Order: sequence, then structure tokens, then C-alpha cells
Amino acid sequence: MSPPFLVAIVPAWNEAGAIGGVVDEVRSVSAEIEVVVVDDASRDETASIAEAHGATVLRLPFNVGIGGAVQTGFRYALEQGYERAVRLDGDGQHDASQIPKILAPIEVGDADLVIGSRFVDPDGTYRPPLARRMGIRIFARLVSMLGRQRVTDTTSGFIALDRAGIELFAVEYPHDYPEVEATLVALRSGLRLAQVQVEMRERTAGTSSITFLRSLYYIVKVTLALFVASLRRYPKLEGAER
Repeated sequence: MSPPFLVAIVPAWNEAGAIGGVVDEVRSVSAEIEVVVVDDASRDETASIAEAHGATVLRLPFNVGIGGAVQTGFRYALEQGYERAVRLDGDGQHDASQIPKILAPIEVGDADLVIGSRFVDPDGTYRPPLARRMGIRIFARLVSMLGRQRVTDTTSGFIALDRAGIELFAVEYPHDYPEVEATLVALRSGLRLAQVQVEMRERTAGTSSITFLRSLYYIVKVTLALFVASLRRYPKLEGAER
């Protein structure tokens, strides 16, 4: 038997209002994609709604945060033998119809990790609030400098990975505000990174937990984490070439 091919990893916490639509949208791209919702101990009906829409649900017994939830999904993908994975949010901001677009560089052998970026195209329509815009720019410049490759969007959360990327993130994935540091981890581990322009929507339900003060705290904390991460040595993964 050939190994399973593509899994969509969807971390979710209290996303009952959006998760059903997210699962349906991914499944509409291809019925052969396994949608895995990692329910991070939600207090609402996120898990049961995801199951009703056909997702595989991994129920965490207590809240571990976005990084732990995402890594749980990557560990599942590794254990189940998946060759490709996409990761998208459970709030409906990521447009699943763009999954083939972010997978394309992997399919032609040009990348191990692809970021769906909002800023590859200067004419993109995404206009974040001021504090978030500051953070995005600071992180992009820091990761570009520390990773020695230009990166335009380190907070997207909409990514695709090949087997080498799955293997890396199953064992090396930051747990606190993880996307930015994970990009640096990938570059330092030898994964080939590509970026493609994507458009993102406003969340379809619920409210964001990121306020102006949280954004400033986020900027300081992640900046420190990046410098600490830059001092670590990461093993070069077999199958990842740079």
C-alpha cells in the first residue's frame, strides 16, 4: 500500500461558530484530504461540530496553547505516514481553496516548507492594525537576518510542508506564539523555504485574543525568543537540501 498523502491540520480553541465551515471548505478542495482538527480543550462544541462535518478530531485533555496543538497535529501526521501536510487556522481566515497554490512549490521539488504570505505582492489587500503591522515587519526582518533568507510573512499560519518538514515540526515546534520562531527553526534546520502570495479573510466568528497591549508584549517576547533560538544548533534533516 502507498503511504497516505495529504493531511490538513487545523488547531482550534472555542471555534464552534467557524469550524464546520473550515472543515467543509477543506474537504471541497479534495475529498482525499484528511482534515484533522486538534481541539485544544475547547469549552464549546468545537470538537463535536468538527466530527459532524467529517473531520478527525484529536481532543486534548487540557489547554496547551496554539504551539502544542499544532505540534500534536504534526506528530499525528508523522505517525500516520503522511507525505504532505497543510496547516490552517480554525477561525475561517485562511482560504482553503488556495491549498493547491501553497503546495505547488513542494510538488515541483522547489521547497520543503511553503508559507502562504500576505506580503509577497506589494499590492496585496491585507491591511493589519498598527501594532500588528509593526510586529509583522519587525519579525520578518529579524528572521530574514537570522535565517539568512528574505522572509516576508512570519505570522501567516497558513503553510504547507513535505515529509522533511513534518518530521522537523513533529519534534521541534515552539509552543508560545510559535509561527515566527518556527520559521527560523526551519531555516536553521536546512529546510528549503518558498513563499506564495495568498489573500486572507477576517475571522468568520468569535473574537481575536490579540489586543494592542498583547501585541506589544508579543513583539518583545518573540524578539527575545528569536535571539535565543538563533544560538541553538539544529540537526540537518535527511532529505532537506539547501
